[in-house]
Amino acid sequence: MKIKNNAQNIPFNSAQQAWIGGFFTGMHSHIVNNKQVANAGDARQLCIVYGSQTGNSESVAHDAAKAAKAHGLNPTVLGMDEIDRTDFINAEYLLLITSTYGDGDMPDNADILWDDISNDNDIDLSHMNYSILALGDTSYDLFCMAGIDWDERLAELGANSLLKRVDCDVDFDDDAEAWIQAVMPLMSDGNSVIDTDDDSSESTYNRKNPFPAKLDVNRLLTSKDSSKETRHYEISIAGSGLSYEAGDALNIIPTNCPQLVADIINAIGCTGDEIDISGTGVLPFNEVLRTQFEIKLPSKELLTAIAEQANNAEFNVLLEDKDKLADYLWGRDTLDLLRQFPAVQFAHTDFIALLKPLQHRAYSISSSGKANPDSVHLTIASVRYDSYDREHKGVCSTYLADIADENSEIRCFFSPNKAFRVPENNDLPIIMVGPGTGIAPFRAFLQEREFRQAKGSNWLFFGDRNASTDFIYQDEVEAMQKSGLLTKLDLAFSRDQEEKIYVQDCMRNNGAELFSQLEQGGYFFICGDAQRMAKDVEVALHDIIATYGKLSKEQAVDYVNQLKKDKRYVRDVY
Repeated sequence: MKIKNNAQNIPFNSAQQAWIGGFFTGMHSHIVNNKQVANAGDARQLCIVYGSQTGNSESVAHDAAKAAKAHGLNPTVLGMDEIDRTDFINAEYLLLITSTYGDGDMPDNADILWDDISNDNDIDLSHMNYSILALGDTSYDLFCMAGIDWDERLAELGANSLLKRVDCDVDFDDDAEAWIQAVMPLMSDGNSVIDTDDDSSESTYNRKNPFPAKLDVNRLLTSKDSSKETRHYEISIAGSGLSYEAGDALNIIPTNCPQLVADIINAIGCTGDEIDISGTGVLPFNEVLRTQFEIKLPSKELLTAIAEQANNAEFNVLLEDKDKLADYLWGRDTLDLLRQFPAVQFAHTDFIALLKPLQHRAYSISSSGKANPDSVHLTIASVRYDSYDREHKGVCSTYLADIADENSEIRCFFSPNKAFRVPENNDLPIIMVGPGTGIAPFRAFLQEREFRQAKGSNWLFFGDRNASTDFIYQDEVEAMQKSGLLTKLDLAFSRDQEEKIYVQDCMRNNGAELFSQLEQGGYFFICGDAQRMAKDVEVALHDIIATYGKLSKEQAVDYVNQLKKDKRYVRDVY
């Protein structure tokens, strides 16, 4: 198109036409962009907060954000340790997604916000409209308790629930998706779904569609004389398009031990050849048990069904007492119960109806994705023990150790753990406490720091039972020391001397230096056992901060809470 000078009816030359065309194109873009900005500013703000221990709630939160954008909302996704107290209280539209940690506890990143909101009775939330998705595990008595507590507390403070809380079991995908689809129209006043950009960069492999990886390495780390068996695995993800960061977890979907499957089928009076028609097609009963259902730990429904058939007064009493039942089940599994009550029999369809789906197991990754882009390393203790006149084995740990080989498809997917990360500032010190297999993510951290050529100091507290049999990765650790990558190493092998020594004792012995590194902006990480080690380490940390910071107990608590808020004190515990 030519643009003419109206006065003289003379066409502009080509250079002038190009300039004017560009001018009007730019003006059009400016108008469109301003309109988009205005529209974004006018969109209803939706606050999505998550409490997460292993990344599941965070993943659902981001799924919810995508749906919110499609409904014309302007979502903000924040962890409970990231959102400002005032912003939380002032939110008019809130989606809260939280897992429950252990038996009824808040996940780590929710502790501080929960303590704040639950203890302040002067908060008025009558302006807030909310809905809650709770993730949990029905094998725990306090199923989804964190979500229940939040729901009750928000209601107490006057908030209005737009959609009844949804409680999800371990197989949560479908329930979470249904909740998202149901709640978005309520949050957006029924606005129509609009087109959103296609996120073509997202991997096609995920929880619903795991990647069929290959097992390249299965190596024993502990000595043959050790009382434990810890193994190093390397799993190839070449060609998958997947990537991961140091601190993430790899989820493995195992298959059940064929011998356990056969023994259970025999115990309930079936043959294994019975045909089951399920969502995956027509399969024999033994294959269904091997690949699809949790058969080691009995569900509550199975316990009840066994009790009904066994008609055993003592067992019925146990079912009514949570603590006594837990003691009774310690070391026992489904097969033990079936053998204890041999008269109990099930048709294969009835038995399947009492089982939970076979779930993935999450393992802290022990390699850096930057240093090992095509491979994921895992450090796993094989669970094996003898009780009730038979050998017991962990489902996934011995699937990898005994069943999987180079020809197997290891079905897996990643769980990001954005809080558990090497600090972006390469000059800051990091302190890592990881006894036993808790060393896994710190091996990854050290690889990451080496890849980045980070100058900050790296301090590792490691320990186990005996140095001669349980010092896993000893050659690597000593090489890291020699190269200067591992600045300081403190070891605690509890059974190498008469008086047991643990990592928290090593921390106390180095309290002044530990506090000094925290004062320099250092990061403090824990990985490993949640029940004892992590709690003992936290007590030691509080004591060290109080002693060398010359603070009261209350001030030491505030100091640690600030570390948590700054994501400088982070745990990966189980």
